[in-house]
Amino acid sequence: MEYATGTIGRVFCLRVDHGEDLIEALQTVSRKENIRSAFFFLLGAIEKGDLVAGPKEACVPPDPIWVKIDTPHEIICIGNIFYEGEEPKVHLHCSIGRDEHVRTGCLRKQSKVFMVNEICILEISGMIAARLNDSVKGYSPITFKQNV
Repeated sequence: MEYATGTIGRVFCLRVDHGEDLIEALQTVSRKENIRSAFFFLLGAIEKGDLVAGPKEACVPPDPIWVKIDTPHEIICIGNIFYEGEEPKVHLHCSIGRDEHVRTGCLRKQSKVFMVNEICILEISGMIAARLNDSVKGYSPITFKQNV
């Protein structure tokens, strides 16, 4: 286990509109505002996306189960933003639903907003954290450095 302490810094409220790419919008505001560490909450709807809905087997590195989303779904999610190298890496877990069908997973790659997404980003200040690729584990966990 590793951990660091910090405080809530700036707070951002975003509206991402119909047809825009959700993950790209989060990366864009992170670059523009230099948001290096943050948590966010989201409400809205999504029309298209790629969702990882678990690993095929309980092994590391995982072999993901990919689910293609190509119709409008309601979405609620929580996620974080930490840099991996020089780029913001968005880690977004969500539950999406349409009629009686509900899925939960990690939204990755491209994602197309349906109608609107409303997002609250809480920046974490006073700590240094980044994602470092671990080729053995097959993912990029958060790594913490000394507090500033």
